[in-house]
Amino acid sequence: MRHNRAVNHLGRKSGHRKAMLANMASSLILKKRITTTEAKAKALKPYVEPLITKSKEDTTHSRRIVFSYLKDKEATAELFRTVAPKVADRPGGYLRILHTGFRSGDAAEMVLVELVDFNEAALAAGKKEAKKSTRRSRAKKAEAPAEEAPAAEAPAAE
Repeated sequence: MRHNRAVNHLGRKSGHRKAMLANMASSLILKKRITTTEAKAKALKPYVEPLITKSKEDTTHSRRIVFSYLKDKEATAELFRTVAPKVADRPGGYLRILHTGFRSGDAAEMVLVELVDFNEAALAAGKKEAKKSTRRSRAKKAEAPAEEAPAAEAPAAE
């Protein structure tokens, strides 16, 4: 039983686990999408999301805290310059985990971890669905201005 075992140790000592999560977080921030195992992705999500929340406030203190977790200057700069402004209005849920299948060597569940606001395909699909309307509603919109236009011109002529 796993009573009071909140952290998945991932079969590693604490130093190795912290270094691995820092490297994965840096790669995710720089590349916007990485492929990993499901267990590592689930451990990465609570590691990265507070850092993204912290990056919304661009102060020296928050930069130093984020750098202490990431240990990478380029990733920290990328997080504060490009990622934070794009997710500024989002209240949380910055990562998406998509299952891709099983690894051929050991049948480990593989997933794709990506930053939500940086998936161009999903953003384009969302915009197309917003523009889509039914044929009936277009017909009503087309008829309404045509009927109102002559009525508006008649009083102006008199």
